[in-house]
Amino acid sequence: MLNWPRRRFPGVVTILATLLTISGCALPPMTDRNESRAIPADQAENTRLGRAITPLEQAHPGKSGVALLQNAHDAFAARALLAESAEATLDVQYYIWQYDITGTMLLDVLYRAAERGVRVRLLLDDNGISGLDDALAALNTHPNFEVRLFNPFVVRSPKWIGYITSFQRLNHRMHNKSFTVDNQAAVIGGRNVADEYFGAGQGALFADLDVLAIGPVVQELSTDFDRYWSSASAYPAASILDEADEEDLAKVVETARTCNASSEASQYVCAIEQSAFLQDLLAGDLALTWAPVSMISDDPAKVLGKKPKKGLLSQQMAEAMGDPRHSLTLVSPYFIPTKTGVEMFRNLERKGVEVRVLTNSLEANDVAMVHAGYAKYRKPLLEAGVQLFELRKLSANSVEKGLQSSLMGSSSSSLHAKTFAIDGESLFVGSFNFDPRSVHINTELGFVIESPELAQVMEDHFEEQVRITAYEVVLDEKGDLEWIERNGEEEIRHSHDPGSGLFKRMLVSIFSFLPIEGLL
Repeated sequence: MLNWPRRRFPGVVTILATLLTISGCALPPMTDRNESRAIPADQAENTRLGRAITPLEQAHPGKSGVALLQNAHDAFAARALLAESAEATLDVQYYIWQYDITGTMLLDVLYRAAERGVRVRLLLDDNGISGLDDALAALNTHPNFEVRLFNPFVVRSPKWIGYITSFQRLNHRMHNKSFTVDNQAAVIGGRNVADEYFGAGQGALFADLDVLAIGPVVQELSTDFDRYWSSASAYPAASILDEADEEDLAKVVETARTCNASSEASQYVCAIEQSAFLQDLLAGDLALTWAPVSMISDDPAKVLGKKPKKGLLSQQMAEAMGDPRHSLTLVSPYFIPTKTGVEMFRNLERKGVEVRVLTNSLEANDVAMVHAGYAKYRKPLLEAGVQLFELRKLSANSVEKGLQSSLMGSSSSSLHAKTFAIDGESLFVGSFNFDPRSVHINTELGFVIESPELAQVMEDHFEEQVRITAYEVVLDEKGDLEWIERNGEEEIRHSHDPGSGLFKRMLVSIFSFLPIEGLL
């Protein structure tokens, strides 16, 4: 037992009681929160984007135009150029936004839009904005720029005080990602705003997938943004962050100018300058696939522990996509099927449905604890008949250059795309991982695209890429796990997780015994 002096004990109790009081429960009232809504459709049609997109919509009644943004630089340029074209509104919602090269550049694009008179609404989960408090507070002083923090913590420094005393709130996250311009065009998908998602800096590149959309689904997305913006968890930044002034805003602007002029940002400046994306969109020449598209998302009340029967994305997804008859091809970086999922896959295989899964290998996974939640299901999945693949961690020079812009992203990466195709007829793209966290804890967002063309593109890329960029996990003659690595004509077989040390494998093994699956 700790032998603390008695005279210190009351002081320790007082400190702990104070921390508990100030951190988790003292969120401010929202009595002065402004109400706002997406720009009405008839007004949106009068914007430059609206005038270009409306004829395309009229030529494809009831359908939305979509394009897969597979390349990281293209995904960045699409966001930046769309924001540059905005004339009325920008509605932006993200889980993570870092104050690095791409994060700084995109904040600057939003600021310049506000300077032109565009109304900017930026909704960020408070868990993913480390180091951004001062910049956000400064931007929030602009009359056309409003910031709200979703599920925020009052104690800002050190922020971990709020985390440890309100873990239940910390563990519920707004994982949604959307970027909507003039209620006419939008980008959604798996990418957050940070260098590793757009291929910058020295960190890992998360192989990811976004979708650009125009047409009716954008209005659905705008309505959903309004729902989150006015939800009980979206707090005005001014009520949470320290007060800022014009000098603080000037510093943010200067930081952005310095960043934009840096050599590190040059590849992104070039990506924007060389991209014909906006010109093609405005001219009606952008290659789009027109198809019925449905937006599905969780009710924002989910983070408060309230789960309306019809408000869960997982339920909406099941209803929208139906039961697979022939094939299910699934890509999920964090893949924890649980016993229920394994049984579901087993039943599909019994019905003759081919099930293929790509997730991260241990060497490519950025969260070892999540890998532990998945690893214990590998053998049951294989015994059920599932074809299982794990993305390798390869250097950029180890594969052909042509693979760099494939559906799976760069080959020097950790998988982050969340997508699956059913029967070669429909495709899901969004923020949803196949794990308990996405089902029960986080809020998520995605599109269900009823397009055989795009579903087939995904399945064809899957077939091509897994042989080159992934290990195939199989059971050997003894029923033990085995990893097959293919390098051209060469085939290497591994008896344990490739590219991982003994300590890491032991750590994963220990984690797998902990009762934490529901939190992963």
